[in-house]
Amino acid sequence: MPLAKALELAQEYDLDLVEVAATARPPVCKLMDYGKFKYESAMKAREARKNQAHTVIKEMKLRPKIDPHDYDTKKGHVVRFLKQGDKVKITIMFRGREQSRPELGYRLLQRLAEDVQDLGFIESNPKQDGRNMIMVLGPHKKKTEAMAEARQAQEARKAEAKANPGRSQNAADSDAVNAEDSGDSVPSESAEASAEA
Repeated sequence: MPLAKALELAQEYDLDLVEVAATARPPVCKLMDYGKFKYESAMKAREARKNQAHTVIKEMKLRPKIDPHDYDTKKGHVVRFLKQGDKVKITIMFRGREQSRPELGYRLLQRLAEDVQDLGFIESNPKQDGRNMIMVLGPHKKKTEAMAEARQAQEARKAEAKANPGRSQNAADSDAVNAEDSGDSVPSESAEASAEA
């Protein structure tokens, strides 16, 4: 089709004449709404970026003489990172005379790896690096799977909120406060736990 006729046709339908394959003989052109095409391609690229998983290495620093409560807190962070599909670099920092006892750090790293073995695995074994001992834990599930699970959980919460529009978490909290003010007894979790003991 001659170029003049193609341009006339494009004007008639209020579309754009876009060259698709310039190297072909004859060149291939297409009638389309170019603004709409650019918008749709930008939206597809944005969606692809949204579903992309960036590999992130989170770092957790410990000391060989860590308190049990502090250890549980740090372990909780490691569990959260592994559930999100991130790798975790565990660093044991030695100071002073602690450097002569690297087995303390090694045992601590092994204990942490055993505690989180259902969520992750040892990607790089503990190794001494100057004053520090380093180990890397990798998650069993990929970042994309973790993101998909989190998205599904969020959609489930939204659906539940739509199903019960008048009954939100804040409403449940205010009911508990009102019951305490009026003298009614609303059993709390801690009261139930102490009653069971």
